[in-house]
Amino acid sequence: MRTKSDLKARFEMTDSGKCAFVLGIELVDNDDGSVTMCQRRYVEDVLKRFGMSDCKAVTSPTDISSRLIPSTAATKIDAPFREAVGALMHLMTATRPDC
Repeated sequence: MRTKSDLKARFEMTDSGKCAFVLGIELVDNDDGSVTMCQRRYVEDVLKRFGMSDCKAVTSPTDISSRLIPSTAATKIDAPFREAVGALMHLMTATRPDC
């Protein structure tokens, strides 16, 4: 609650209750009184925007003994490459997606 009182002392504001999101970032209250900032929603939105909501996670880097073979059944993803890379770069450099 100290944060709210500090903000009220410096800025004109009203208290609208518990804050769940700030600038699109989810705030999670932990049992020890700390707050975790979570970007799960941003990640889900990026995946949906580029048609990858159903993609499967893989470990990286992959095992060096893995053989990679071309797949004829690969699904083409219709996504602007630069826009997708930019969204992922923003996620990894400007936020903490590891909640």
